Amino acid sequence: MSVPEQFAGLVVVKLGTSTLTGGTQTIDQAYIADLCEQVAALRREGVPVVIVTSGAAAAGRERLGIERRPSDIPTLQACAAAGQALLTEIYAKELGRCGIPCGQVLLTRRDVVDREGYLNARNTLLRLLDLGAVPVVNENDTVSVSEFAFGDNDMLGAIVAALLGASLYVILSDVEGLYTANPSADPEAELIHEVTAIDKDIAAMAGGVGSAVGTGGMASKVRAARAMLAAGIPMVICQGRQPHVVVDVAHGRRVGTRFANDGTAVHGTGRKLWIGLAEMPQGVVTVDAGAARALVHEGASLLPVGVRGVSGTFAEGDVVSVEDVSGTEIARGVARYSSDDMDRVRGLKLDIVERFLPDKQGQPAIHRDEMLVF
Repeated sequence: MSVPEQFAGLVVVKLGTSTLTGGTQTIDQAYIADLCEQVAALRREGVPVVIVTSGAAAAGRERLGIERRPSDIPTLQACAAAGQALLTEIYAKELGRCGIPCGQVLLTRRDVVDREGYLNARNTLLRLLDLGAVPVVNENDTVSVSEFAFGDNDMLGAIVAALLGASLYVILSDVEGLYTANPSADPEAELIHEVTAIDKDIAAMAGGVGSAVGTGGMASKVRAARAMLAAGIPMVICQGRQPHVVVDVAHGRRVGTRFANDGTAVHGTGRKLWIGLAEMPQGVVTVDAGAARALVHEGASLLPVGVRGVSGTFAEGDVVSVEDVSGTEIARGVARYSSDDMDRVRGLKLDIVERFLPDKQGQPAIHRDEMLVF
């Protein structure tokens, strides 16, 4: 899916709770006002912007007079309900000062796992932009349940960037970017300015949560970066309270950590991105080294002969995660076999498979056209 020409420079900006609160227990309205002024500055340059915001639960605790984060789901969701109203008021007020209308969009994973829902969400966001509004997106925490939650808004922002075909995804964080080690514990830790691929070393550098009031951490940001690399969308993690940071990143200045491939990768189509980002994997297929190499470097389909293990229960047509023997997820795709049949055919060549599963003649385990490789 290509983005309409008038939105070709689209930037998606995601803010975490710790950035919005500045390390306190309340929403920093002055910070949101500054952010909205930066958004307005980009709009005057012809750059459309979508905001993906966290902070509803924190805002709700403030509005309802609850000092500590609740531990029960109903109270958490009540806080999110009250907080969504407060956040929308603040964004609408501050964007309005800049002469820009605001449109709230609340999503759960249930809204985008269905292909029709995915397209409806995309069309709503694009129409808001077309009408001159800034969409303000958040997870609908008031109705989300665990199996349909995004888990953190880093991935929600990645999904929004992918479905809109954004030119840039910016995560405003409480840290400057990805470091070689935890900078608070290791004085020799160095900021990594450029990342072109998520390998084991990069993944190992990410860990822990950034704030007691937020749900995300560097690990979730690196997962989002992996998705953006697959989508061919540059992503930047940066210190969200640095002056003019959104404008600086949009102008290409060297800020934080930039994740972008070297231009040689084949990026996923809209359907592949939907499979890999929006759908929840129903099981795991483990592949041998040769199959992993063929998937990652040759754009091949996954054949049964390359499957070494199957876990979880899934039906034909379900999305599954594909892992190498070390347990690293390298792809997601639509299974052409149920979990029982996949377990029966693993390690077998296709001519053997069709002897006892004749309806599967010539069928790969996962076809390359239905698989997003990370």
